[in-house]
Amino acid sequence: MRHPVQGDAALGGREPDAAAAAASSTWAVRANALTCRRAARAVIETLDLRIAPGQLVGVFGSNGSGKTTLLQTLAGILPVGGGELALLGEEPAQARTRVGYVAQSVPEGAYGRVSVASFVGAAWQGERWGLGLVGASRRSQALHRALRSVDALHLAARPMAGLSGGERQRVCIAQALINPVGLLLLDEPLSNLDPRAQQSVLLLVNRLCRDEGLTVLLTAHDINPLLPVMDQVLYLAGKRGRMGTVDEVVNAESLSALYGLPMSVVRHDGYMFIHPTHGFMPEISPHCGHAHAHTSGSLP
Repeated sequence: MRHPVQGDAALGGREPDAAAAAASSTWAVRANALTCRRAARAVIETLDLRIAPGQLVGVFGSNGSGKTTLLQTLAGILPVGGGELALLGEEPAQARTRVGYVAQSVPEGAYGRVSVASFVGAAWQGERWGLGLVGASRRSQALHRALRSVDALHLAARPMAGLSGGERQRVCIAQALINPVGLLLLDEPLSNLDPRAQQSVLLLVNRLCRDEGLTVLLTAHDINPLLPVMDQVLYLAGKRGRMGTVDEVVNAESLSALYGLPMSVVRHDGYMFIHPTHGFMPEISPHCGHAHAHTSGSLP
């Protein structure tokens, strides 16, 4: 763990200690009573966040808990629904070009025959019109740097449709990095990847935090692959969130408070298993806000 933030692990966020605050001139993410909405519906309410530069934060919670909504709010895709939010020391609108975002999925067939180089290069300075000779040269340099940063230079001429899942995820991260960013938001980057590809992506993200000083928020269903690399955990449920170290957040008391029903956390052979204490969730549960059947076992 690189930048542990100590302090009160109160529900919804923690105030960091003086040493952590002194270590960075600004917070990468600072939120006070943040509300995130999808249309008129509040998905997350009164969320407080303090995330230091260079941290890798895993974001967890059941389907419908607000993981994607939070990332899209931070990325500026969705407007802030209430409260205060600062990114990289600036208002969200000013910081937007320094925030990289990789969506959870792309519709089948969306890539067509586009090459990796064209796919990554298309995002260069997307807020500007026209290139010119100087612009084309700079884009070429930026493309080279972005592909090199994710060890994907050898893929530049390959068609996107012909990549493996792990290769495609690297290229999508390169696209998010082609412009200078300080905050990288990854929505379910490990989904549908085999264990080897998952480990490769996590090692890449960990290196970007360590060597490039990027702050990364990464959503996932399974906490176990991230245990060796996460600095902090943000767990979402029932429109609320709790943030801290794994030991502070992923425990029976903390998760029971979030879900509003008794939860258990079992550790075995280096793995963590999270499940309702009585083996099931009621038909209507605080973690989702709508009625459906739940099965026993670990939560996604």
